[in-house]
Amino acid sequence: MSARTLENYTAQKWVKGDGGLVDIRCAVSGQTVAHTSSQGLDFKKMADYARTVGGPALRAMTIHERAYMVKDLALALSERKEELYALNPHSGATRRDGWVDIEGGNMTLFSASSKARRELPDDYLILDGPPEQISKTGSWMGQHVYTSLQGLALHINAYNFPVWGMLEKLGPTLIAGVPAIVKPATSTSYLCEHAVRIMVESGILPDGALQLIVGRTGDLFDHLTGQDIVSFTGSAATAYKLRSHPTVMANSVRFVAEQDSLNACVLGPDAGPETPEFDLFIKEIISEMTTKAGQKCTAIRRIFVPANLMDAAQEALIARLAKIKVGKPDADGVRMGALVSLSQRQDVRDKVEILSSQAKIVFGDTSYVDAFEANDNDGAFLSPVLLRCDDPWAATKIHSVEAFGPVATLMPYKDLSDAVALCNEGLGSLVMSLFTHDPQVAKTVLQGAGSFHGRIAMINRDNFKESTGHGSPLPVLVHGGPGRAGGGEEMGGVRAVKHYMQRTAIQGTPELIAGATNVWMKGAQITQDGAHPFRFNFGDIKIGKTLNTKSRQISLADIEHFAEFSGDNFYAHMDEVAAKANPFFPGRVAHGYLLLSFAAGLFVDPAPGPVLANYGLDNLRFLTPVSPGDSIAVKLTAKSRKKRNDEYGEVRWDVEITNQSGELVATYDLLTMNAIEP
Repeated sequence: MSARTLENYTAQKWVKGDGGLVDIRCAVSGQTVAHTSSQGLDFKKMADYARTVGGPALRAMTIHERAYMVKDLALALSERKEELYALNPHSGATRRDGWVDIEGGNMTLFSASSKARRELPDDYLILDGPPEQISKTGSWMGQHVYTSLQGLALHINAYNFPVWGMLEKLGPTLIAGVPAIVKPATSTSYLCEHAVRIMVESGILPDGALQLIVGRTGDLFDHLTGQDIVSFTGSAATAYKLRSHPTVMANSVRFVAEQDSLNACVLGPDAGPETPEFDLFIKEIISEMTTKAGQKCTAIRRIFVPANLMDAAQEALIARLAKIKVGKPDADGVRMGALVSLSQRQDVRDKVEILSSQAKIVFGDTSYVDAFEANDNDGAFLSPVLLRCDDPWAATKIHSVEAFGPVATLMPYKDLSDAVALCNEGLGSLVMSLFTHDPQVAKTVLQGAGSFHGRIAMINRDNFKESTGHGSPLPVLVHGGPGRAGGGEEMGGVRAVKHYMQRTAIQGTPELIAGATNVWMKGAQITQDGAHPFRFNFGDIKIGKTLNTKSRQISLADIEHFAEFSGDNFYAHMDEVAAKANPFFPGRVAHGYLLLSFAAGLFVDPAPGPVLANYGLDNLRFLTPVSPGDSIAVKLTAKSRKKRNDEYGEVRWDVEITNQSGELVATYDLLTMNAIEP
C-alpha cells in the first residue's frame, strides 16, 4: 500500500485537508501508509448540512425503511470486505483480529436492522409502554412516545476497532432517523475511511445521512445544540475534556461515553485445577490478553483466583503464554500482532513500569520480543506481560492504572465476598467474567457486583462451546458501564435506537392520541359498518375497525367436555366444594382457554381471505370468572399495523371478552398476518 492522503466526506463531496498533514505509520513496518488532515473544513457547514439535509431525508423514511437501508449497507460492506482485510495488517492486527472488527461490524448492522424490523413499528415514532388512564371517564389520558432527534450524532471512535466501532453506533443512529458525522482515531482512520467509501459508493444512503472527518474536529463542538448527541469511545481523560466543553454544558448536549476500564475475571471457589472451569478460565485469559494485542476496551486486566490456587494459575498461564507467537500479523502461525503504534507501545511500557512497583512481572519483557518475520525496532511489537500481586488490597495502582495492551495482573482473594469487593475496586467496568459451575456463586457475585459492571459473563463447561466469551460485546446486549467505564450505554438491541430519540409524554383524548400515534386507544373512535374486519387486506384495514359479536352461553356440559378433551381437570373447573373454598371463585368456573376458544369462534370469519394466520396473543389477562349459565361476547378492534414484507403484514387487534353484565372477562392483543394483496 503506497501512502495516500485520506479524504474527508462533507456535503456529498470527498475533500482533502488543505495543509497540516499527519503521517500515519504501519504498526508492523513503521512505514508511512497514509496522510490525514481536516484542516480547512467548514465544520459549521457540515453540522448544518446534517441537520437540514440529512435529518429531513431520514425522518421522511419509516423506521422499517431505515432498517432495510442499514441491512443493505451491511450487504454492501460484506461484498467488499476483502478490501478492508487488505488494509487490516497495517494496524498490527491479525486476520482473526480483523474478523472481529470488519465482519463483527457488519453483524451489528444486520442485528440492528433485524431487531428494529421485528420489534419496532413501521412508522415514524415508537410507543413507550401502555397508555396511562389519568381521568375518571377516560377523556384525558397519557402516552409516552419516542421521536427522532432533529440534530446530528457526532461519533468519536477509538483506534482499536475502526470498522466495528463506527458501525455499532451508526446502525442504531440511522434507524433512529438521525444523521451522523463520524470522527475515527487518526492511527487507523484509513480503515474507517475506506469503509465509509464503500457505503457512499453503494448509493444506499440519502444525502447528508453520513459525513466523515479524518482529522481534528476543529470548532465543531462550538456548533452543537440540544438536539445533537455525542457518542464517544476512548479514554476517560478525553471523555472528561469533551464532556466539559462549554457548548456541551450550556446546551445540555447528550453525551454517551464508553471508556476503557479495568475489567476483571474471577475463578469461582468451586473451580479447582481438576475442573473444566479452571482450564476454560486459563484459555479465556490468554485469548483476552492476545486478541488485538490486548487493545480492547473489554480486555481482562485483573485476574482473581482463590488464594490457594495462585501458583497453579500462574503456572498454567505462563505455560500457554510461552506458546504465543508474536510477529507479522499475516505470517503463518502468528497469534498476536503488533500494537497500533510505537507511541502506544511506549505508553504500555510506561504503565507496566507503574504496575510493577506494586506487582512482580512473572512472564514477558517489555523491552524486547522475538517478533516472527518482523523487526522489533520498526514495528510496535510487545511481549505479553503477566504480573503477580499477592496483596491486592495494598496495590492501589493495580485497580486504577490500565496498560492498554497484552497485560494482566494475577491476584488472590480470600473468599467470595472478598473477590466481589476486589472486582468493584476498579470503580466501574464494561465487563467482568466469572468461571463457575455453582449457581449460588453466580447469585452472590451478581448481587454484590452487578451495579459496578455493565455486563457479567458467567462461563462454565455447559456453555463455553457456544459462549462468545468475556470480551465480545453483542449487539443485542448493552455495552457500557458505570463509573470509570463512562456511565454510558450502547447497543442493547432496540435500546440503542432509542438513545438517539427523545422520549415525550403526550396527553389528550383517546382520539387525539390515536391520531397522533396511529395506534388505536381505548375510547377512541371506532367504525363498525361494512364487511367483517377479517375481509380486509393489510393495506385496507383501518385502525379502529371494530366487530361486536353475538353472545354465547357457557354451560356445565361445555366445561366438562373441555376438561375431558384437553385433560385440564383443575379443581376450580371440576370440584364445586373445592372451587367455592377458593376466594377467587364463586364455584365451578370455565377454563380460561375455553373462553379464548369460544371467543375465537365468535369473531373468526371462516372463509378463505386476506387473514393468513393467527400467530400469537400478547398481554392476556383473565379478569372475571365465568360460571355455568353465564354468557360471553367479544369486541374486536384493529389496534395497529406493521408491514413485514411485500407479501404480508401484522395486524394487532384489541380483544375484550365481556359477560352478560358487561364486565370484562378477559383482555388481550391478537396478532394476525394479513396479505398485502387480495
